[in-house]
Amino acid sequence: MTKFKFLAVAVLAAATANTAFADEGIWSLGAAAYIQNSPYKGTNTETRPAPMVGYEGKNFYLRGFNGGYYLWNDKTDKLSIAAWYSPLHFRPKDSGDHQMRRLDYRKSTMMAGLNYAHYTQYGYLRTWLGGDVLGESNGVTWDLAWLYRYTNGRLTITPGIGATWNSENQNQYYYGVRRSESSRSGIRHYNADSDWNPYVELSVNYNLTDNWSIYGMGRYIRFGDEVKDSPMVDRSWMGMLLTGVNYRF
Repeated sequence: MTKFKFLAVAVLAAATANTAFADEGIWSLGAAAYIQNSPYKGTNTETRPAPMVGYEGKNFYLRGFNGGYYLWNDKTDKLSIAAWYSPLHFRPKDSGDHQMRRLDYRKSTMMAGLNYAHYTQYGYLRTWLGGDVLGESNGVTWDLAWLYRYTNGRLTITPGIGATWNSENQNQYYYGVRRSESSRSGIRHYNADSDWNPYVELSVNYNLTDNWSIYGMGRYIRFGDEVKDSPMVDRSWMGMLLTGVNYRF
């Protein structure tokens, strides 16, 4: 995994864990460590450091490689046009499986679409819908989650439950095996359809001072049948963990 792609993973994970900062016009800088197990056969769990950069304003936000412009922004509803880097990829040489090493490269891409959040006293709805704009997968993804934010003094805990839907094109690009690949590698031919991947997540943030904070976000993703049945995949789940320190000014 290149440094650029890993940075995108870390920033994306932080962005999905926190829909928006409470304040407006705030810059933030920080450093994080990111851990993720790859879904692909023969690949290892990776642990990497990553810088974190963010800005939250009244009309515009930037969270690393995730940015957007608000069409609606108040305490109850936030709707934005957004673009974000999608880091999922497969590099054959990263696999220790000799058959997997004969498959084609699956590239990461840039997604663009709509991001929406609705806040209530019982928690908040978070959803986004986006499509590949670089023509790599030509896929569409839709994420839908419900979260509850609990704050006690300097500590904030946010558990959530949700699911991500991937279109047929999205799943086929990242988990399908074309006939030409099958003939070359010996891995069976596989066509993937659209599917849902449910997940649970937990975010924790502690404000050490008015400017400094430490945080962590973990997510457990359960693969749908279309991903689990792929001959490229050797597990039924994927986990990610992000932890770091942040400075707001």
